[in-house]
Amino acid sequence: MESYALLIGATLNAGTVLAIAALGLLINEKAGIVNLGAEGMMLCAAIAGFATVVHTGSPWLGFAAGMAAGAVLAAVFGWLVIWFNTNQYATGLALSLFGVGFSAFAGISYVQAKLPELPKATLPLLADIPFIGPALFRQHPLVYLTMLFVAALVWFLYRTRAGLVLRSVGESPQSAHALGYPVRRIRLAAVVAGGALCGLAGAYISTVYTPLWVEGMVAGRGWIALALTTFATWRPARVLLGAYLFGGVTMLQFHLQATGVEVASQWLSMLPYVATIVVLALISRNPQWIRVNMPASLGKPFHPGS
Repeated sequence: MESYALLIGATLNAGTVLAIAALGLLINEKAGIVNLGAEGMMLCAAIAGFATVVHTGSPWLGFAAGMAAGAVLAAVFGWLVIWFNTNQYATGLALSLFGVGFSAFAGISYVQAKLPELPKATLPLLADIPFIGPALFRQHPLVYLTMLFVAALVWFLYRTRAGLVLRSVGESPQSAHALGYPVRRIRLAAVVAGGALCGLAGAYISTVYTPLWVEGMVAGRGWIALALTTFATWRPARVLLGAYLFGGVTMLQFHLQATGVEVASQWLSMLPYVATIVVLALISRNPQWIRVNMPASLGKPFHPGS
């Protein structure tokens, strides 16, 4: 039973990384912007957060540094695609490639570095409950904050005027512009906010999830987070559930190895990516369903006055 409790706890931890990044990308896409640079932003944020914790000893400063790195890269991306109307897909891919290369260069001197010992995060009393405690109440505070953020984002998008304006920009930027809303500034704000969340996810990976720095350590999670937004049909609560699903698939490989299941480790490592491809293939069988839920102007440039 204890091994299953640990599996659930590891699933929540792994799913949190995907959830934070995917929620950031969802905010982007709700405003009509597709950012394929999540992988690069997360890598740059991972080394920024790791280096900050190495020098300051504060994981929260590490999170702030990761968010700042992600926000800056996202701002450059937004400036290019919103004001200069560069192709969103090509610019996002360029950002991803830049992040992979820059993080590898910047992290050379941190490969052997170690983070200071930090106390284990637990909830008093609740963490000692058999099975439930190890499964649910021995997580980093950011795991619980992510759950609260999902509820706050649902309220913001569907219960506030600002959320309505954001969604209208993603559905019909021409109409929003005609009503006097600064479409480009709203899109830029959404892109920067999304980048900050991707940065937070990257910093979480290098400072909490696997507290070390290794080149390419994000290992495709940025692309899985991007797929999650489609899988969840652009709904925050579904993003969280999907993130835990993919997190569980990721952790399943280690659970099977620990229980002595004789399967090649390469096959087990493929599980999260195979699951992503299978889910997207199943969703793609019903393009009408995607079209109904997808922001109508997703990926389409907006030219004021056109």
